[in-house]
Amino acid sequence: MRISIIGAGRVAYHFARVLSGQHEIVQIYSRSVEKAQQLADLCTAQAITSPEQLNSHVDLVIIAVSDQSIRTVIEQVHNYLPDVLIVHTSGSTHLNVLRDVHPKSGVFYPLQTFSLEREIDWLNTPLFIEAHHDEDKGKLHTLANSLSKKVYLYSSEQRLSLHLAAVFACNFSNYCYDMAKQVVDAQQVDFSLLSPLMLETAKKATQNDPRQMQTGPAMRGDENILKMHQQMLAKMQRDDLQKVYQLLSQQILARHQK
Repeated sequence: MRISIIGAGRVAYHFARVLSGQHEIVQIYSRSVEKAQQLADLCTAQAITSPEQLNSHVDLVIIAVSDQSIRTVIEQVHNYLPDVLIVHTSGSTHLNVLRDVHPKSGVFYPLQTFSLEREIDWLNTPLFIEAHHDEDKGKLHTLANSLSKKVYLYSSEQRLSLHLAAVFACNFSNYCYDMAKQVVDAQQVDFSLLSPLMLETAKKATQNDPRQMQTGPAMRGDENILKMHQQMLAKMQRDDLQKVYQLLSQQILARHQK
């Protein structure tokens, strides 16, 4: 399949790397000449910096930019790619953001967290596809199957619920790890000592109902420990951590009193 990618950030980088192994990456389009060229060199593609340069003789164009930029991008490129299937990779953007401008549109969303420093296990990364036309759904399904063994045809509403859930499961949980590190750093304690606990917690949550796996002083209603922890955070003069601790403890307690 001949594919062009719009964007040169983390998602674009990982898509370019994995797709170039099985498909032809034709162009990398970015407003940054340097970023476009760096990514193009990685997958032997042409680097371009304006929509007028887009090659319309491709099978698919992937928009891998920030959510707030997707509408602007589709409005800029639509006229240059009238018959090309164009997809975005966002979990939180409705298909209609593209379809209202470009009828031949779809979604190709990987449920994964992307960092330049880490490899992606594409085979086990869920890929969610959506398109208005059956022919386009088939094309996206074939492409997704070339990358992952977990491919799903989900509506925009289903995908949006997954994205919201992912914020809780990934972004918020990672911030909890960040807060935990701040607590132990204050006493020069090695944060890596928490690694086995963190890994076991994630394992239990993915193999069981997380509600049933909840442990800790809030779940038990242990007011003495809860008060002691609050006092420790107050002594550290960390009102921010204290507020988060109190809110989460209250919610856990309420959840397990039902």
